[in-house]
Order: sequence, then structure tokens, then C-alpha cells
Amino acid sequence: MDNFIVSARKYRPATFRSVVGQESITATLKNAIKSGQIAQAFLFCGPRGVGKTTCARIFAKALNCQNLSEDFEPCNECPSCKQFNESNSYNVYELDAASNNSVEDIRALVEKVRISPQGAKYKVYIIDEVHMLSSQAFNAFLKTLEEPPAYAKFILATTEKHKIIPTILSRCQVYDFKRIKDDDIIKQLQYVANSEQVNAEDEALRVIAAKADGALRDALSIFDQLVSFSGKNVTYQDAIDNLNVLDVNQYLKITDLLFSENEHDYLLFFDEILSKGFDGQHFISGLASHFRNLLMAQNHATLPLMELSDSVKVKMTAQATAVDKMLLLRAMELCNLCDFNYKLSNNKRLSVEICLMQINANYIFKLQKARQSRER
Repeated sequence: MDNFIVSARKYRPATFRSVVGQESITATLKNAIKSGQIAQAFLFCGPRGVGKTTCARIFAKALNCQNLSEDFEPCNECPSCKQFNESNSYNVYELDAASNNSVEDIRALVEKVRISPQGAKYKVYIIDEVHMLSSQAFNAFLKTLEEPPAYAKFILATTEKHKIIPTILSRCQVYDFKRIKDDDIIKQLQYVANSEQVNAEDEALRVIAAKADGALRDALSIFDQLVSFSGKNVTYQDAIDNLNVLDVNQYLKITDLLFSENEHDYLLFFDEILSKGFDGQHFISGLASHFRNLLMAQNHATLPLMELSDSVKVKMTAQATAVDKMLLLRAMELCNLCDFNYKLSNNKRLSVEICLMQINANYIFKLQKARQSRER
């Protein structure tokens, strides 16, 4: 049996142009190489799975590439690039600060900095999860980071920028990586699916993108999971069933039940959702997001803010026209409050049921008030 390589590794970008969703950062890094204005230290920060370490590796490779392309991409053909791609480069040193966070580890790194690069212009040090360094390790690193040899470049990566001490931040060029948009994730998933000869429905890929919450690495891991479950044909229903995701049609249905004069059907529907194994907090947070999308659907200018497929947007717009804006705002507020207090509640199911009853009661009260004003 062939060794399986997960998609996140197999399709990891090897050039700046193949990095997904971080165009402004990759353009800035290439311009730095073009102009020769390369700082001694960089800090890449942002959520997980958005390309921080990937960009650090590509940048390190490009700094020593002997045959850069016209747009300053690493060639992946020269000896330096090949050594890097084969993980045996003597001029790029990677340190995982999560497991090497002591002052002794940093002192060992500082000793390595004194050694000149071998057959290359720069010696690059990539420190991942740098926020995990101890305070003593940070202090031991300060002097080297401030006045390193001309050939030494440091690239620090972290998911928790607020934990980096100000004296480190002031010595680095800081690059804030953003969450990757769902549409960009879907395009990359389509590329991977085509490359792997997998037939994946667009709606299934959209579910994966939503579940990944802006992290491309998570999306690729979920994609692999679904392919293992479904084989070469990934359907929307497979994605819903396997990822424990509530279908948008279920939220459309319970919204219709909540904004009606029926005072019990929505509770029965909620019981049906719980019986399928869904968590109450997952349901109520999803309902709040659904109400938010309905508000966006009420105004043509805010339609692009809904990261949904065109077919779902049509359904949302149809339902949005039938629900009062103030009722939606109050319903969203109640859902958000229920979500916030969910973990503190001793009777979690009752908390959600009270929230649903309050939403329905608000609708009925407004309906009765409108009838009374018409009768007058």
C-alpha cells in the first residue's frame, strides 16, 4: 500500500503565488526581496491554518534562491531550493517553541547564529509558536534579535500576538495574517478535488469551508475525512451527516415555526434536533447566525456579507421579507444571550427552550398588538 500523504501537506504551497488568501503579505515580502530591504526580524501572526509557517518557509527559501523568477518567486530547481525542499538545508533552521521554550534552547540557537551560512547569502531562523517561550528565553533572545549578524534573519510565527512582549514586537516587522474567505477556501478545495479525481458537490465544499472557520489547513483535513467516508463522490448530505452540521433548511424551518402563532411545534422540532445528537449550544449559535443572515438579506447592499451559495441566498431572501427587522434583532439578541450563558446553566435544554419561547412570545405579542390597532 502506498504511503498516504494528507492534503494539507501534499498541496502545501511552494511559491508565493500559490499561497491562498494572503496576497497583500506575499506581495510585500516579494517587494522586500526585490528592493533588498530585508529586515532582521519578522513576526507572522494570525489564526491557525492561514499560512504563517508556509509563508515563512517560502520566504526563507526565496532569500537564498540562486535563480529567482522575474516576479521574485523561488525557482525550486537550484541547489539551495532543492536542499530546502528535501529538508536538509544547512541555512534554514526551524525551532518549535512549543516544545523548545527554555532559556537553554534559545542559548543554543544564539550559538548557532554565530556560524556563517554555507554557500548562501543568509541564514534564516524560523521560530514557530514563539509566544510559548518563557520570559527568561525571551530575555536571552533580545540582544541577538536586536543586533544580529548581517547574514542572520529571524521569522517568528504565533497565533497569540498579545503574549509577545513589547520589546520583541518593537524589533520585528509585524505581518497580520487574516482568516481566509470561504470563497477562496472553496476554490482551493475544488482544485484539490480535481487533482485527486474526486467529484465533490459545491454545497458540500461550502459546508467544509464554513466548518473550517477561515483555516485552510482545517478545511483540507475535513476534506480528507469526507473522502475517507464517501469515497470519490462527496455529496452535500455526506458533509451534513459526517460533520455534525445542521442543514440550513432546518434553520429555515424552525424560523418559520418560531414566527408563527403555533406555540408548540418549534419545541417539538428542537426535541427532534436533540434526538439526532446535536448539541444545544451548537444549535442556538447557528440559529443566531441564521437570524444575522436574514438581517443581511433584508438589504440588497448587505447581501454580499452572507457567505452562502446563490441558491441558499434565494431562500434566505424569501424568508427575510416575511419577518420584521426588529423581531429579528430581538431574536438574535436572545440567542446570543443564551449562547453566552449556556455553559453556566444547570439545565441547558431548558435554557434553549426558554430562549425559543421568548422569541415566539415576542412575535405573538407584536401580532396581537397589530390586530388591536386595526380593530380600533
